[in-house]
Amino acid sequence: MKAGICFLAAALAALPARAGDWQAVEQIKSYPVSGQTGAELYEAIGRNGPEISLGMRTIAHTSFKLTWRRNYEPQGGNCVLVSAVPKLIITYVLPKPKGKLPAALQPHWQRFYEGVRAHEKVHGDYIRDLVHAIEAETIGLTVPDDPGCTKIKAEMTKRLGALSQTQRQRSRDFDRVEMSEGGNIQQLVLGLVNSR
Repeated sequence: MKAGICFLAAALAALPARAGDWQAVEQIKSYPVSGQTGAELYEAIGRNGPEISLGMRTIAHTSFKLTWRRNYEPQGGNCVLVSAVPKLIITYVLPKPKGKLPAALQPHWQRFYEGVRAHEKVHGDYIRDLVHAIEAETIGLTVPDDPGCTKIKAEMTKRLGALSQTQRQRSRDFDRVEMSEGGNIQQLVLGLVNSR
């Protein structure tokens, strides 16, 4: 019986990974804010929030690291990307109060924090969508007359650039709506700043 289990495990390990057979790793990094009122907390966010460009800070930020384990195979003078397994790490940077907040402020902070976290999770979903799109666009890709599997990499770079631009634009469009006058983020900020 044990030999049968070992054989089955070895057979399963030898199977190529199917597209979508992966899980993203999510991690939250915090930066400190302090204050006894919503306005003070928001001021601290302005001072300590993640810097997205020179001198420009934001409430929260989502980034990712994506690496691939790809299997290229020469087939009859062509090159085929037989499989590609991503390793995706999504990092959310969010504010965290130093010390205990006043009891009356705590529910306002919690509402603000959960709303901002939900916003950043949408960016995380867009990143996952990008990885799925890369899988769909590249796994099985065949480049003719490429026995050394060198042309295929240039073709993939071209395709991935377009997919990446689409994901970035999607994120920018989402932020534009969320951060517009009367948008979700503005409402969250007003709810926090005006809390007592």
